[in-house]
Amino acid sequence: MSSSTIEFDVKQVEQSKISQVDFNNIEFGKVYSDHMFVAEYADGEWKDFRIEPYANLSISPANATLHYAQSVFEGLKAYKTDSGDIHVFRPQANAKRMVISAERMCIPPIPEDLFMEAMSELLRLDEAWIPTRKDTSLYIRPVIFADDPYVGIRPSMTYKFLIFTGPVGAYYSEPVNVKIETHYTRAASGGVGFAKTAGNYAASLYPALQAQKEGYHQLIWTDGKEHKYIEEAGTMNLLFYIDDTLITAPAGDSILNGITKDSVLTLARDWGMKVEERRLSIDELLEAFKAGKVQEAFGAGTAATISKIKMIGFEGEKYDLPTETPLADKLFQELDDIKMGRKPDPHGWVYKV
Repeated sequence: MSSSTIEFDVKQVEQSKISQVDFNNIEFGKVYSDHMFVAEYADGEWKDFRIEPYANLSISPANATLHYAQSVFEGLKAYKTDSGDIHVFRPQANAKRMVISAERMCIPPIPEDLFMEAMSELLRLDEAWIPTRKDTSLYIRPVIFADDPYVGIRPSMTYKFLIFTGPVGAYYSEPVNVKIETHYTRAASGGVGFAKTAGNYAASLYPALQAQKEGYHQLIWTDGKEHKYIEEAGTMNLLFYIDDTLITAPAGDSILNGITKDSVLTLARDWGMKVEERRLSIDELLEAFKAGKVQEAFGAGTAATISKIKMIGFEGEKYDLPTETPLADKLFQELDDIKMGRKPDPHGWVYKV
């Protein structure tokens, strides 16, 4: 895009810390770039737009988010192409989804042009932080949180909007084991499951930890009413390739509308595959396993990208997936080639900074 049309105050670091980073061994979510974008909401408007050195925040012990979790966030990635361009995958979709999440949580939405221009300015400034090794990227984390120093249950009057970034490697370095969860509930109809809000993730930690003690990486969440139908995993949407049909749960108010999943479904339809967005019951999945019709299962998400599933556990039984995963491999490669500019981008997914 062209230069920013929104005024930003920019204060750069005196000394970059990039030389302290081992870009050959990047752990996900532990290293952060030099700068962050900050905006304040007060008196009914977003204002005080600035880019400043990444640093800790000072907040009141009575900060509303600490007590009532009025917070939403997004996750997306930037890539450096072989020609040196900066590409971001579908950031407009993240900006739109953040508006939807904010409205559900009574948070004043961030204008999409502010989201895009703030992100772009930050990426230009910290361009050197975008890693170039295979399976690496610069993770971008926008977040809005309530900032009132008020212990009372009501929407906050003030908010902060931040964007910060950090180089990351692969979220999952190998295929994962997942367990179907039928006791605990991630989200229920009428709740906030479709919003990318902090409380959803906090509520999932305990049951996920119990599963990890049993050797699983993640849970497969089921519907909150009957626990009969498969919804999503903790860090990704789920897709099942059964009898030459790609099946995934439909978008709804208990499932995050995944941008990577939408991209996967679009590619599959482009390739002439049979795609079904519908409810998939546990019973149907188990019958397909018994009939030998489950060809592949994988997750799709910004952090995980395409994460292959090697085993699904349910009520003490373990169901192994085929080790050969031609569809997941093809989807991963196609998305990677589009992101990196190696293949045409017919859907206009790549945003060039």
